[in-house]
Formats: sequence, C-alpha cells, structure tokens
Amino acid sequence: MTFRQTLDFLLHDWLDVESLQQRPRFADHSRETFTSVMDTCEKIAREKFAPFNRLADTEEPWFDGERVHLPQASHDAAKAYAESGMLAAAQDYEIGGMQLPCVVEMAANSFFSKAGIGIGGGGMLTSGNANLLMVHGTKMQQAVFAKHEFAGRFSGTMCLSEPQAGSSLSDVMTRAVPDGAGFETDPLGPRYRLRGNKMWISNGEHELSENIIHLVLAKIPGADGKLIAGTRGISLFIVPKKLVGVDGELTGERNDVALAGLNHKLGYRGIPNTLLNFGEGKFPVRAGADEGAGAGAIGYLVGAPHEGLRCMFHMMNEARIAVGLGAAMLGFAGYEASLDYAKNRPQGRPAGVGGKDVSRPQVPIIQHADVKRMLLAQKSYCEGALALELYCALLVDEQHTGTPQASARAALLLDMLTPIAKSWPSEWCLEANSLAIQVLGGYGYTRDFPVEQYWRDNRLNMIHEGTHGIQALDLLGRKVVMQGGAGLALLVATIEATIERAQMLPALIDFAAALAAALKHLYAATQAAWATGQPDEALANATPYLQAFGHTVLAWMWLDVAVCAQGKAGSDDALRHGLLAACTYFFRYELPRIGAWLKVVETRDATCRTMDEAWF
Repeated sequence: MTFRQTLDFLLHDWLDVESLQQRPRFADHSRETFTSVMDTCEKIAREKFAPFNRLADTEEPWFDGERVHLPQASHDAAKAYAESGMLAAAQDYEIGGMQLPCVVEMAANSFFSKAGIGIGGGGMLTSGNANLLMVHGTKMQQAVFAKHEFAGRFSGTMCLSEPQAGSSLSDVMTRAVPDGAGFETDPLGPRYRLRGNKMWISNGEHELSENIIHLVLAKIPGADGKLIAGTRGISLFIVPKKLVGVDGELTGERNDVALAGLNHKLGYRGIPNTLLNFGEGKFPVRAGADEGAGAGAIGYLVGAPHEGLRCMFHMMNEARIAVGLGAAMLGFAGYEASLDYAKNRPQGRPAGVGGKDVSRPQVPIIQHADVKRMLLAQKSYCEGALALELYCALLVDEQHTGTPQASARAALLLDMLTPIAKSWPSEWCLEANSLAIQVLGGYGYTRDFPVEQYWRDNRLNMIHEGTHGIQALDLLGRKVVMQGGAGLALLVATIEATIERAQMLPALIDFAAALAAALKHLYAATQAAWATGQPDEALANATPYLQAFGHTVLAWMWLDVAVCAQGKAGSDDALRHGLLAACTYFFRYELPRIGAWLKVVETRDATCRTMDEAWF
C-alpha cells in the first residue's frame, strides 16, 4: 500500500474530515479542495525536497564570517513551500490564508517531512512563530511581522535555551531593559534592549528569506535591578534580525543579533543550528529616541511582562505535535525504503521441507517471518503514530470551531495527549528506523542507502522541543493530576467508548479486553505512584510511566482504526487487511510490554532515585 492510500483512509474513512465543511469556517471546502491541497504538496515534496535530501545532509551549512551558506536546493525548496501557501494554510482568507482545517494542514505537511525534513528552511517554525503572534501579539505586530512570515518574506525562530541553562528555563539569564523613557510608545510594542546568549536555535541565521524574526525569552529586571528567579520572571520579545518599519519594510539597519557559531549535528544537517549573541555590540543599533536608551538588541514585548512562558507555550505545544509528525514521517520513509528492499533482495530459502536444498532458487527476504516481523513493527509504529498526530490535529479544529462544550473537552484532551504526541513517535519511530537498517543488513549501515540518514535525522526528535524526560515529568507530574485528575478521567472515558464499540465486533473482542485491562492497570499505577504524595518518589520512574501511557494510547488508536477498517469490508481489502494486521501486531507484541514499565511505577521503585553518584 502507498503512503497516500493510508493517509487518505485515515483522513476520510477514519476521521471523516469532510464533515468539517459543515462548520462556517470551512464551508468553502470539500473533499475536492482537500485533495487538491494534498496533490500540490505531494508534488512539491516529490520534486523540490526528495531529490535533494541527501545533498542537504552532505553539504552542511557553513559560515564565511559574513553569511551562512546553504545549497541552492534549500533556497528553491523554501521558495516553493512559501509559494504553495502552506505557511498560512490554516489562517483567515483576509491575511492570505486558506482556512484549512488543522488536520488537513498537518496531513499535507507530512509529505515534506517524509521527503526531506532537513531541507527548505523549517516552515514549521515560521508558521508557529506567526501563529503565536496572531494570538498574543498586537494588531501592529501581526501586520508587520506575522503577515510577512505567512507570505514567506520573513522566517521565524524560537529562542529559549541558553548555554548555562539548557532545558531549565527557570535559569534563563538573558536580560531585557526598557529602551529609554518613552519605550512604551513604540508602535511595534514596548521597546526593550536585550543582552544574552541563546543556544540550539534552528534556522537562527541564513539568507532563505528577507528577514528572520526571533521570538526570545528574556527577563525584565525588578526595581532592585535583579532578575526575578524562576519562570515567573520570563517575558517574550520579538527581536528581528533586521529592523523593520511600521509598513513592514526593512529600514536598512541590522539589529544587534550576531551568529556566535554553528552546531554540527548528527542529523538534520540541512538546517543551520546556531548559537546567537544578543546585544554583544557587533551590530550596534541606533540609540533610542528618548533619554536613557542603552546598548543591546532591540526587542518588542509580546503580551504582558512576565507572561512570556505562557505565551511561548502556544508555539511550543504546536511544535511538539509537529515534532511528533516529523518523527512519524522519518519512520515512514525508512519503512518504505526497507519494504522496497525486502521485496527485491533475494537471499536464503524458506524454512521447512526443502529449506536446505541449495538447488532451489533464493527467495526475496520479505518471505522470511523475521523480516515480516521487522516490517510489521515499523508499520505499526509509523501508521499508529500518524493516526495519533492527525487525531490531535482534529482536536485542534474541534477546540477552535466546535460548540463551547466540545471545545473545552477537546482542549483538555489535547492537553493530556500532547506529551504523548511528541514523545511516542520520537522513541518508537526511531526504533522503526533502526529496524529499517536491520532489514537491509550491512547495506543499511552504509551511505549507499538512505535508511542510516533517516535514523540520524530522527534521533534529534527525542531531544528538541522538550526532551523525553521532560515530557515524562510533565505527564506524570502535571497532566494526570491537573484539575483533580479531570484530564485523565476524560481520556479514560474516551478510550472506553472505543472499547465498547470494539466489543461489538467478534474479530476485535480480545483486543478490546486487552486494552481495557491495560487501561485499568495504567490508572491503578497512576494512583499508586502518588500514594505517598511525595513528588520525588512518584516522579523517579516518570519515563517508564510515559512509555506505558504511550503504548496504551497507541493501542487505543489502533483499536479505533481497526473498528473503522472492519466496517469497510470490500472497499480496499489489501489496505484494510494491512491495517488490521498492524493492529494485531501491536496488541500481541507491543501492548504486553506495559506490565514491566508499570511495575516500577506502582511500587515507586527506588533503584534510580537512591543510586549514589560515587557508585557509577
């Protein structure tokens, strides 16, 4: 089966996206318009991204002291993506958008992630940056910055981490001080001067667009001149690489944002990853119009002071779902490559009678059961992950266009699922890439085939936009206990609704029972983890909890997809049987893993917590 067939089934048969056109925002759309968008993106990805994926990996960005150089293919891909309109796909018609449902936008973007995730300038960051400004920025900030990001003139970044702080945003030291006595009257927003360093900034320096709009977390000093401790002191600022007038045109003056160096990565090599210095004086900018203006990079406050992290989470949560989609698509790319190889590589003979008869012709390795096991594992991981990301995207649409009650329900469910949407594909579609290498054997470990690059690219996804461990702490430490456990209760009820439907289908009764037992075990382990009320005891095994929680969620996705597939008998039997086989694999080979993970959670096992550093 092709990826497009699977994607179409999930969108139209499983999620019934055409029903969204009954809502006023999507009334102009139909299956035909959705198909047209998908066709366009598939074509651009095939022509502008896929042929240059290896090129972007081997010709890394380099800095000549003045500018960062990228292959021409990266410029062409970025231009083609911008011209497709996908940067503003879900935005209003009035600002050049298509008012596409988020679920269709995400499905269309999957083609680019699968064809060349490290090429083309990182449209996800630009869209996310602009989307944040459309919610938290002023009308002027939206017109001057977001509108031009959507049009592809400007690109965007998110600047959170710092060399000394890493993932600990409480320890951010970048400082923002008011730019003179009249700093609050600037039409682009309250104007500040920023000084500090930011690390791991994707697309922090390049020339793929006219300008780069950095969204920067920094702290405004208190009355005593000291930075406020913790995350409550963080504010958010727009810091453009080049200064911009109120008409959106460049003023010709460079802001004091300087590239300190490029990070040389294991994968994702086509995207410049940077260390940026703000306000070091390399590009000194004009003094403020009012007395008291100081040195530093000019930044414009977004939202209220000290509300920066709350605003940034709008982009971070969007990025986490996009990371999950990217991980799923890298896994899918490896699956397709290893499937093609397995169909065409003759080696060995079938086990059983005559299996040792070397006079018999060799058979394609796909005929060997263990190769089928590795392919089925990849299929179950990647297609299950894709289903999860599309389901989360549909929740976004429900949150924005549903009734007040449905919107509130979708928002709470999405909050619960976001750590899984980011972390599960990052871990298990990376495992799919490892299995793809294994299918190819020695050839998979060479650069003659793309599967080694897919693994290298995918390895980043467990780290960026919140590491695996941070997602685990968020899930067990915050999400499952928030609002008195209301989010967990809603998720349990939603999964139970799928179980009830599956119990009506003889072929799925056993799977329904298995999922019910897993759900019960997960809920009990959650209660046991917090039985003593001691966070250090509960959270010491947060990562095994995340793994068990994720596998339970993915079993739910597969059971829900299987219920749909069972009702489509005769429509596309090969596709339907493939989905049901992947579901069967997941329930028989994967779901049983959760027992071991949950045992250390429910017993609050102290092995890791009490390990003395001297014993290592």
